[in-house]
Formats: sequence, structure tokens, C-alpha cells
Amino acid sequence: MNDFAGKVAVVTGTTGIGRAIALRFASGGAKVLACGIEKLANEELEREAATRGENLQVEECDVADADRVCSIIASAVNRFGGLDIVVNAAAIHPFGTVLETDFATWNRCMLVNVASIYLLAHFGIPEMKKRGGGSIVNLASVQGHACQRGVAAYAASKGAIHSLTRAMALDHAADNIRVNSISPGSIRTPMLTRAAANFSPDLSTEEVFARFGAAHPLGRIGTVEEVAELAAFLASDKAGFCTGGDYLVDGGLLAGIGVQ
Repeated sequence: MNDFAGKVAVVTGTTGIGRAIALRFASGGAKVLACGIEKLANEELEREAATRGENLQVEECDVADADRVCSIIASAVNRFGGLDIVVNAAAIHPFGTVLETDFATWNRCMLVNVASIYLLAHFGIPEMKKRGGGSIVNLASVQGHACQRGVAAYAASKGAIHSLTRAMALDHAADNIRVNSISPGSIRTPMLTRAAANFSPDLSTEEVFARFGAAHPLGRIGTVEEVAELAAFLASDKAGFCTGGDYLVDGGLLAGIGVQ
């Protein structure tokens, strides 16, 4: 594949979906700067990219830190000469109702899941405009459409991403910058593993994954590679008339909500 030759991408999140997306862009010929807060995950991603001979570099970053995000954008531009694509995949998933969620946890969720998207756009869009346009892909969730119990902060943050995506798409269409979001269902990630342990601690992870999969009409949970392919499409010229949309990769989950 060489569908992203000459493109520069910044991807947040170096585990799960973010990791897969960073590798997908790099395999397509993009120069990629991936950033994440987990040191071991960062090192593992960098080692894999080196083994594959791809132009993917990794930096540690708390995406809720404005100064650090500013430096990440500057680093991508200095290393690779510009910026064309931003994918916001970094996220945290606290559990609890509004009564069970303390204010610090609520704020941290909103900062990491929502404010980080603002920050990457705030610092990244001026660089995209210098290149004549670009693409931003935000990872939301089916939880922003129809949530389960006990995930108040997470669901609120993902709903906010849907609205922010639409606002950014309208505001920057004239700059030839397209902005879209992806709402995955249950995807095999470290985050889903933690969810399995939280909701069904007496069952094995694979047993819980099977239950999660059974809720999806396709009868299984998804893979990170399937989400990465959708992100690649939305960031590519093939999706040149797509902006302001939210795209489901949920195995038909939302199509069947409320159906007995």
C-alpha cells in the first residue's frame, strides 16, 4: 500500500485502536508521529514500526496538557515538514454514575477525551492550512448515541465528540479541512478488557467478549484493524466529500437497539 505517500499524520493513543491506526498510516507510506502517555506501549509501538521499516516515531504525551500538545504538533512539523492528518484516539473510560463519579475523575475524562481534540485542532489546523487542507478523524463511540448504565462521564464525553466534530467540520470546510468521527461498538482492546473485568469480574475475559459479541447482530466483537481501515478511508482522498459525519463500525449494534 502507498495510499498515504507524502502525508504527515499525528495520531494520539498508542494502545488499541490508536496503535492500529498509527501502523495503518505508516504502512500506507505516511510519516507518522504517534503519542501516548503509557511508556511501555510507546516503546512497543516504536519497536514494531522499526521492525517493519516504517517511518513512525513515538513521543510521550499527556493529551490533556496544552503545552505538550503544542510541542507534539511542532515536533511533527519540524521532523516531517508539515501536517496533513490528525487522528484523536486517546481516551480514558471511567465507570460510574454521576453519584459515583468524583469531580476530579469527571474533569479528567473530559480533558482527555474531549479537550484533547480541541487542543490538537487548535494547534494543528494552522499547520494544515499551510498545506492547503487536511483531515481530522475523532474516535467517538456508540456510547455517545445509546449508552449503557454506569458510564456517565464516558458517555457524556463521547456525545460531546459528536457535536464538536460537526462544529469543526462547519467551521473549517472553507479551509478544505474535513472533520469526521468514528463510533465503534465493542472492539478487542485493552479498554474493552478492563470493561469486561468491571462488569463481569466472575467470568473470563473471553467469556465476557463472547457475551459482548452476541449483542452485535454480526455475532462478534470487532478488531482494531477494522476500525483502522475506516479511519484510513476517512482520512484519504477517497472520502473527499465526507465531512461532519459520524461513521459506525459496530457490527450492526445500533441498528438493533430496542428490537426484541
